[in-house]
Order: sequence, then structure tokens, then C-alpha cells
Amino acid sequence: MDLALLEHQPTLVGAVVRLEPIGVEHLDALWPLFADPESRTATGPIAEFTREQVRAGLRRARERLDRADWAIVRIADGRAIGEVVLFELDEDHDAMTFRIALVGPEVFDRGYGTEATRLVRDFAFGPLGLHRLSLDVVADNERAIRVYDKVGFVLEGRRREVQRVAGLWRDTLELGMLVTDPRP
Repeated sequence: MDLALLEHQPTLVGAVVRLEPIGVEHLDALWPLFADPESRTATGPIAEFTREQVRAGLRRARERLDRADWAIVRIADGRAIGEVVLFELDEDHDAMTFRIALVGPEVFDRGYGTEATRLVRDFAFGPLGLHRLSLDVVADNERAIRVYDKVGFVLEGRRREVQRVAGLWRDTLELGMLVTDPRP
């Protein structure tokens, strides 16, 4: 595994999105991920943060040596439309966890999330040299599950009633991908 790539995170470029190291300059565009109660409950409970806490987190993101945080930037207009993260580094087993979030329905179903996920997958199993990627997803998030399936993640398990959102218990699915798995 080449951990220098976490310290000096590259920009990853696709046809419709560019993944650039996240920073304070993305705060305004990404604020809906933290400020909108609908965004927080659509995919699971995300803690509430003040704008200053988010700014501090974005400032620290580039200093982290154990993860990679990217802003998903739409190439057509240069607007940040989400974030994608590799985190929970397990150096002993060459593994990390994957997370993605888009700012809202106005950018759903346009291929941005799929392309961003593929770019990170190819980086993780290519230059970074991981053996395994994993993620958890709320079981009723059909849009995300379709993307994960499309790029090669495999269902590995279900955890029942893990999260309570708006008074309702929700299951989560555990998905994973190995370097040796097919990459559609």
C-alpha cells in the first residue's frame, strides 16, 4: 500500500466529475450536506454541526494521513456537488471504508455518484494498493445500492434495526469489494 497517496492526495478526473482534495473552499457548496435536516435523514443520521465546525473539519482534512477526502466537482460548471471519502485505514489488512454523499436531489440520477465511486474504486485498487474496500448503506437507500452494485460491490451482510431515524428503526447492509473481484 502506498500511504504517501493519502498524504499527497491526487485529483482524480472522469468524464463528468473531478475529485479534488476537499478544503475550506468547498464549504458553501457542501453546506447542504450538514445544514439540511432532509439530507441528514435521507441516508442515515449524520451529526449536526455548526458552520464553524464544518469549516474546521474541512481545514483539517488535508492534514490527515490516514484517509482521503475529496470534493466531487462537476466538470461542466466547477461546482462542488458532494464528497467522497476513504477512511478507517487498516494498514495490517490493506483495507479502507468508503463513503459518498451528494448535496441533494438536484444532482441525483445524473451519473455523478457512479463516476465518483468508480474513480475512487480504481484509485484504491490501483495506485493506493488496497486489498479490500467496504461500506455500510441504509437498506432502503435503493439509489445508492444500485450504484454500489453497478461498480462491483458485493452484499456481505445485513445488520437489523441499527439506526433510528425519525422514530423508525432501519437496517443497514454491509457491502465489500476485493481487489480480485470483477470491476464492471
